[in-house]
Amino acid sequence: MSLLDILAFPVTGPINFVTWMAEKIAEQIDNQYYSEEAIRRQLMDLELKFDLGEISEDEYMAAEDMMLALMKQVRELKAAAMADPDADDEEDA
Repeated sequence: MSLLDILAFPVTGPINFVTWMAEKIAEQIDNQYYSEEAIRRQLMDLELKFDLGEISEDEYMAAEDMMLALMKQVRELKAAAMADPDADDEEDA
C-alpha cells in the first residue's frame, strides 16, 4: 500500500465497497434466477399450472420452450467458464 493509496482511502474506500457490494448482489441474483435449479423449479411450477388448468397448452409450450432455451444458455455459459476459468479475470482487467 503506497502513501497515495493511504491518502486516497477516504475517497476510494467507500467507492470500492459499493462496487464490491454491487458485484455480490449481481452474483446472488444470477444464482437465484439463472441457475439450473431455479429453472427446474420454474418448469415444475409451470407444469403444475398446466395440470391444474390455470394455463393453456399454447401458453405452457411457449413458456417451456423459453425456459429450456434459458437452461441451454446457462449450461453453455457454465461449460465455457469451466473451459476457460481465467475469462472472468481477463474481463475485469
